[in-house]
Amino acid sequence: MRISQSYPLWISYSQIRDFLNCPRSYFLKHVYKDPRSGKKINIITPPLALGNTVHDVLEEISTLGANKRFEKSLLDRYESSWSRVTGELGGFRNTEEEQTYKKRGETMIRQVIISPGPLLNKAVKLRSPDELPPRYLFSTEENILLCGKVDWLEYSSEDDSIHIIDFKTGIKDEDSNSLQLAIYLLLVKNCQKRSVKKISYWYLEREEKPREMILPDLEELYEEILQIALRIKKLKQNGKYICSKNGCYACEPLEVVVSGKAEYIKTSGYQDIYIIPDGIYS
Repeated sequence: MRISQSYPLWISYSQIRDFLNCPRSYFLKHVYKDPRSGKKINIITPPLALGNTVHDVLEEISTLGANKRFEKSLLDRYESSWSRVTGELGGFRNTEEEQTYKKRGETMIRQVIISPGPLLNKAVKLRSPDELPPRYLFSTEENILLCGKVDWLEYSSEDDSIHIIDFKTGIKDEDSNSLQLAIYLLLVKNCQKRSVKKISYWYLEREEKPREMILPDLEELYEEILQIALRIKKLKQNGKYICSKNGCYACEPLEVVVSGKAEYIKTSGYQDIYIIPDGIYS
């Protein structure tokens, strides 16, 4: 499959992550569409359901003024949001598993309530003139757009600067080689006029405040991401989406969906959502 020179290549952190993990996984998540529905495919799992729910709560209050974010109980917001992932909707096998994950989310929300830190300050949002995610022309010559959605942008009126914060709900720390915050840095710097002073991860389950990371060199960062984007572009042109391991943790669950062995749960926007039945790998 070849792509038109006039059609831009969209890249994002998730696309770059999936491509680096496995080209086949990249294809099945970001290119493939189920011929029966015309929709892309995705798999819901308990960790993903937990992360989505906590992020939904914080996304809700990010649109409010700083003095109104905690007027309504965050735990009530969490309870309401959790109702959208309960049972098989969140990929849970049983009530015990669901309660374990739900309590973890409650711990994160309570952490924010006790130590809201930057969430008490002014925040800004990257605005998009349409329903598509914020983006900018990353490379004019190669016709590449960089897009993404940033969790929180804390605003400092003292120096008119931005603090990029990404909320983490997983057990492990983000890989030291991750490009996530770096990609967000490029996106924020090019989608608004304020300078970026800090970039941080906030591990909500175990840390009471964001953990600041080192700001990368922008020129080196741009070149690194450009080279990855060019590899993705080449992959899409030749259409050879092959897993180097002939099946790996990243692509095998998606292959189960393609084979028709997964359980359809619902359609959400442009995606059909599935879960992998018990015993499928045994």
